[in-house]
Amino acid sequence: MYIADQNLVKKINQKTVLNQILANSPISRARLSDITGLNKSTVSSQVNTLIEKNLIFEIGQGQSSGGRKPVLLVFNKNAGYSIGIDLGVNNIIGILTDLEGNVVLEQFEEFKNPSPEKTMDLLLSMIRRLIQQMPESPYGLVGIGVCVPGLVNNDEKIVFTPNLKWDDKIDLKGLITAEFNVPVFIENEANAGAYGEKVFGSAKNYENLVYVSVGTGIGIGIIMNNNLYRGVNGFAGEMGHITIDLNGQKCSCGNRGCWELYASEKALMKSLPEKYKDLSVREMIGLANQNDPEILMELQNFGFYLGIGLTSILNTFNPEAIIIRNEIAEALPMVLNSIRNSISSRIYHQLDHNYELLLSTLGQNAPALGAASITIEHFLETFTA
Repeated sequence: MYIADQNLVKKINQKTVLNQILANSPISRARLSDITGLNKSTVSSQVNTLIEKNLIFEIGQGQSSGGRKPVLLVFNKNAGYSIGIDLGVNNIIGILTDLEGNVVLEQFEEFKNPSPEKTMDLLLSMIRRLIQQMPESPYGLVGIGVCVPGLVNNDEKIVFTPNLKWDDKIDLKGLITAEFNVPVFIENEANAGAYGEKVFGSAKNYENLVYVSVGTGIGIGIIMNNNLYRGVNGFAGEMGHITIDLNGQKCSCGNRGCWELYASEKALMKSLPEKYKDLSVREMIGLANQNDPEILMELQNFGFYLGIGLTSILNTFNPEAIIIRNEIAEALPMVLNSIRNSISSRIYHQLDHNYELLLSTLGQNAPALGAASITIEHFLETFTA
């Protein structure tokens, strides 16, 4: 019993030391002792173990405050690599990151209405290409994170993807694990985006926030007290399917008048006049910048409907910030202004002045970065477990 307790204490100490090096690198042993409250011999022992494991290394001496100059310790971000995949409705985004989440390689594949089997082939091919180009490292590939636009339960099984047309018989986690033999994590796209923004993006300084992903559909990721909130089954955040029109159109989810039928990119493109039928998002942004009156009117409505759903989110969660991930809103300030006006006309004064409305700083890579960071976190957790 005593030996087991000793081993547990060592693991806890190692994790504490590593976390402080991650947060404060470069840092000296003496400073680690001060911050953690661990005695110098314990810190020195754990540092030596982490050096042996190639997770940290020493660099040149730092400034002295009297006495010998301290040797500084740095986290070895190149000890291994992580893959993050965002499996979208019309494309796949793949990134390879180091252990600090810096993007080393990027892949992008666009497609139209492929079968689940074809999508799976494209996905596996992209992962293979990223692995082939991965630099040499002590731990190689530490894991793969994949996010999808749909319901993912707590067992990481895809339950429902209304815009992707996959069924719940596809064991994505099992297929990827069997192919690459590394830890694999499946997550909802908006959850992964929220996590990416929390770890690397515009949400770093907020403990409570809601990330809103506006694409073919609308998904939200919720961070509560610095943690991703998934709900009892893992289905929290499906607010694209809150009803904003009781007698509205039928939605693929089975409901009527869902928010995403009015405020998604897909809804916006459908609402354009016939002459703009084949317009791409980028072409529409170009026309907006040229002050095309019909396009500007539709974008005003787009912001208006987004604001209606966001008002419900603010009333429900009272977050510090809402972060919007949408190419159109990121390119055109008028859309954000329209959203703000729509919210302000519906929400009570006290709440209207107590939240930040922000755009994603990670852009289209937010979900893939979130998926990659989940794998990195798991690797570092299990390393000291």
